[in-house]
Amino acid sequence: MKTIYSELHQLHDAGKEFYGGEFVACFEKPARAGMILAEVNRRRLGEVSSPQEFGIAPIMRVHGAAYVEFLEHAWRDWTQSGFAVNLLPSCSPSRGMRQDRVPADVHGRACYFSFDVTTPITSGSWQAAKASAEVALTAQSLVVHGEKSAFALCRPPGHHASIDYYGGYCFLNNAAIAAQALRDGGAASVAILDLDYHHGNGTQSIFYDRSDVYFASLHGDPAGNYPYFLGYADETGAGSGQGCNANYPLPAGTGAETWFEALRASFTGIRRFKPEALVISLGVDTYEGDPICHFRLESDDFLRVGEAVASLGLPSVFVMEGGYAVESLGINVVNVLAGFEQKLV
Repeated sequence: MKTIYSELHQLHDAGKEFYGGEFVACFEKPARAGMILAEVNRRRLGEVSSPQEFGIAPIMRVHGAAYVEFLEHAWRDWTQSGFAVNLLPSCSPSRGMRQDRVPADVHGRACYFSFDVTTPITSGSWQAAKASAEVALTAQSLVVHGEKSAFALCRPPGHHASIDYYGGYCFLNNAAIAAQALRDGGAASVAILDLDYHHGNGTQSIFYDRSDVYFASLHGDPAGNYPYFLGYADETGAGSGQGCNANYPLPAGTGAETWFEALRASFTGIRRFKPEALVISLGVDTYEGDPICHFRLESDDFLRVGEAVASLGLPSVFVMEGGYAVESLGINVVNVLAGFEQKLV
């Protein structure tokens, strides 16, 4: 399996994030991608290459123009306002507040376009996020042109970013951009399978009223887990997308047996949908040792994850999302990819 990787991810290095009422070292940090790449090379998964350049058009197929313009210029505007540290919003438009007016002030725009305070914008965030999207686009292009699968080693991740908001360490929704590009490349329908511990609220929102993209997500129950306000089982799509959204919220402490039951259930909906291609939002923060998540999958279980996904028999783009147990991260990610390839042989 070919891996696409960009060193530009290192430009997004926030250092600190707001967690548990204090500033702590970021869980989402450059070392994550480095550990995955090292394991890809150690186990000789396949060729590693840099992304192609696709320009802004494929990003604009998913994200709003005003939002993309904000991300592109946020750091410039922030520093021109006299600030030199990371841009973090201090509020967001909530119930009873107007959402039809975008503030002129850069801090106000950050508040408008974000939904949490865990995602600092740094001097290199836009360059890293754009490169991450191009990593995903390059992987999908390989699949469009005949590869059975490809791995987009994206960082920053993307599945919490929606059409016009960022958060959860995510700026551009790499999986959604890849799925839309697959559609634009000729696939009549695409399924997205989100395996991250956290619900892919951004991906769900982007495709919620569409019938050409099916979204299935296994995740921690939002009643007690981030992002809290999406990811419930009764969210099944709207309008022409009714029935094209499936959530499988699971309680803290879920182990492999229960998790794989939910995975098999998600496959039923995917097979019924009959997609022509599959995008996997590959989060491995379901690992028992993850510092901010609460499932109990072991490293060997991720081999089974890859084997199970391969049983769907679909051209597949793996897009990297979460996973914060850095010492085991590469092993767990490559176990999924290796399990997938072994099943195909």
